[in-house]
Amino acid sequence: MTISFKVSENTKQELIHYFEDKKREKTPPYAVFQAKEEDTVVTLYESGKVVFQGVSADIDAALWKQREKFLNPQSNLEEKEKKEKKKKEVFVDPNIYYSSAIGSDEVGTGDYFGPIVVTACFVDKEKIAYLESMKVKDSKKMTDEMILQAVPKIIKEIPYQSFIFTNEEYNKKYSENLNMNKIKAILHNKVLSIMKEKYPKYDYIIIDEFAPKYVYYHYLKDSPNVVRDLTFLTKGEDKSLAVACASLISRFIFLKEYQKLEKQMGISLPKGAGLKVDEVGAWIAEKFGKDKLKEIAKLNFKNTDRILEKIK
Repeated sequence: MTISFKVSENTKQELIHYFEDKKREKTPPYAVFQAKEEDTVVTLYESGKVVFQGVSADIDAALWKQREKFLNPQSNLEEKEKKEKKKKEVFVDPNIYYSSAIGSDEVGTGDYFGPIVVTACFVDKEKIAYLESMKVKDSKKMTDEMILQAVPKIIKEIPYQSFIFTNEEYNKKYSENLNMNKIKAILHNKVLSIMKEKYPKYDYIIIDEFAPKYVYYHYLKDSPNVVRDLTFLTKGEDKSLAVACASLISRFIFLKEYQKLEKQMGISLPKGAGLKVDEVGAWIAEKFGKDKLKEIAKLNFKNTDRILEKIK
């Protein structure tokens, strides 16, 4: 049984405090924590979404729903849940889903530590059944552990091109005229142009939309070899296995790079950009010097100001 809903910030903080001693060491992407409560696994995401899974999920979810209503009587949780349910209804075009396609996606753009990784994959329609058997269709439900196990098998069957953009490079190039979305557009175009040349027998080239089409192409106005025949899809992972594959491979590479970084720093690094990141960032700045952040973190994130404030 799985039950999910979104909570307000004060309920989110209570969840964090309550599950402090029950947290698992590793968490899914963009999660604040994952914890075990008797027969229920509880996952709290940075967005405020909380997911209860297990035999007693309904009981635990009901308790925290009551707590949310008590702390925030003005918020209409039932209305929020109805809106969330509508959001989840995603139309999948079978003409796109069952086609031979090149798809791209990226990870790391919301993480203070760790690089940005962009990947493009070519998925021949003959490989669709294989990818579904590997759970790629449900890629958003795959934990980091599942990704680390599955991707080495997937990349033996699916051709791909990835690019790792380190935080050191990011900090050198980030400016008012080169923001995160422009960087993403340039990197997506880079891997897509390579895959388009290598695998010309595609039906679609699909990008997980992060900017309107006209904005995306504006970002690339000074770039050579711009891929023009793109299909822009929101929630692309749900609608194209090529995009889902690209997301998984990007995540796999990101996790491997993250492990190297943790080994280098000698400390477990929290993902995302929450308050735990500030604590670890302050520890790193004090031990290695604040210039170390230029190498391992995205300095334009608000975390940097909070970290520097901590070490004054």
